[in-house]
Amino acid sequence: MTTTDKPKIGFWFIAILAFLWNIMGVIAYLLQAFMTDEVRAMLPEAEREMYENRPAWATAAFAFAVFGGFLGSLTLLFRKKAANLLFLISLIGILIQMIYNFVLSNSMEVYGPGGLIMPAMVIVIGVFLYLYSKKALTNHWLK
Repeated sequence: MTTTDKPKIGFWFIAILAFLWNIMGVIAYLLQAFMTDEVRAMLPEAEREMYENRPAWATAAFAFAVFGGFLGSLTLLFRKKAANLLFLISLIGILIQMIYNFVLSNSMEVYGPGGLIMPAMVIVIGVFLYLYSKKALTNHWLK
């Protein structure tokens, strides 16, 4: 007898990809958070100034985005309901971070239009993971 509580192979594929994606986010955060003065000095001046002038709340939003996503993907792999809340926290962090990056800072001047590609991907994937985890709740794949 087949039940709807058992996710299909696509669920596991998405959960594993989400986990790998969010590990990359955590690595990006840690590389930025622990960037040495020597490495920072090698950056172009405009980029270095962006890092040095970033407010603590924008860095905190980045942390919530990546660690929320990481924990969300981990709980998704373990089929836990908390995945949905964690992906929501991550999405809120993403949106706050992007508001800072593209409305309150000069990142468009520093990176140009090509600098929108990765942030757009981050937003799309963040929305997708939140909605997908919500669907997983509805389908009773998460306990």
